[in-house]
Amino acid sequence: MNRFSQAAHKAAAMSVSPEGLPNVLREDVCLPAALIRQQALEENIRWMQRYADARGVSLAPQGKTTMTPAIFRQQQAAGAWAIGVGNVWQAQAAITAGIRRVLMPNQLVGQANMRLAAGLKQAYPEVDFLCCVDELANARALSAFFAARQQKLDVLVELGLPNGRCGCRSAEEALALAQAVSELPGLRLRGLETYEGVLHGDGARAQVEALLSGAAKVACRMARYVEEEFILTGAGSVWYDVVCNVWLAAEMPPRCRIVLRPGCYITLDHGIYREAQSELLNRDRVAAAMSGGLQPALELAALVQSVPEKTLAVVNFGKRDAAFDAGLPQPIAHYRAGRPLSLRSNELHSVAIMDQHAILQKAPESDIQVGDLLIFGTSHPCLTFDKWRKLLLVDENYNVLEEWATAF
Repeated sequence: MNRFSQAAHKAAAMSVSPEGLPNVLREDVCLPAALIRQQALEENIRWMQRYADARGVSLAPQGKTTMTPAIFRQQQAAGAWAIGVGNVWQAQAAITAGIRRVLMPNQLVGQANMRLAAGLKQAYPEVDFLCCVDELANARALSAFFAARQQKLDVLVELGLPNGRCGCRSAEEALALAQAVSELPGLRLRGLETYEGVLHGDGARAQVEALLSGAAKVACRMARYVEEEFILTGAGSVWYDVVCNVWLAAEMPPRCRIVLRPGCYITLDHGIYREAQSELLNRDRVAAAMSGGLQPALELAALVQSVPEKTLAVVNFGKRDAAFDAGLPQPIAHYRAGRPLSLRSNELHSVAIMDQHAILQKAPESDIQVGDLLIFGTSHPCLTFDKWRKLLLVDENYNVLEEWATAF
């Protein structure tokens, strides 16, 4: 009697190739599957750490991009000063994975979230955990909660922008909050946080530079409330060179640590972040002079499941599998029975996406058949990562080296 082999997740391996490893191109794994190319990932980790080292700043990669503990550990091993997260659940995932410093550039609110943070501090006293505050009532609530447990919560004051995200809306508001925090028994002020990534469109660079210059001035005035080194942190994946340029040229508090927080560099993409990195290389001499470079490392493998019309093909992935907010995943390679076939730039193009289907416009002469395997590049990697319980780490031949769990 045959025994049923149950799939453990939606991209599980169901067989092993003669080489001893499951192979994506030979369809040893259930498809669609999200793939991480090992060589590109490792180069991206090395490159960004070398960039931070060359600029003399610290790196706290945004772990919330991938929520993949295996990647956190590689970033820490390469020299990352901290791993960034977006909430306390993500902080727990990082801390229990062995991360020694966790930076949460976000506010800690809610009794259950405070209990979780306090429990982590008690269970992992060697871990440095920092979060943000941007208003007095929250600071007082946090102080009361942690002081009652004989703990101190390390915080950064957040400086924001009108009509932006969180953060104090003026320098004076940020300074008044810093003074209040320094007097609260359950909190310890560690510095200032801002995020320039909310600025887009025409004139964004000038606005970014103005925000950063203002933050440097606030930091200098705020330094008297910080007992140890002053942490000044910003920089997402688009303007990290500008952050370095502005802050390294500005007057800084004594013992100031500048911390960059890019996230999407880890896999780059085939869309908005590859464009942003190309623009950065054109304007930043340090990045342009460095060997190597960031490479797309996240791909999606899927199968053609229908060719119902001469100029249409349907592929078996959809909104449940890939990001679609910053451009649809686009085919970059074509395989049949494990063999590569040519794919012209104008031959296939994704035009629509549904829950479980992607619709491709195809050239009438295109030799696309049901069962063919296509590799897709995506744009905005964050939203692809959070659709997968397991990612497949692959080599250059698409052999599956490891399955990496995510912690969303």
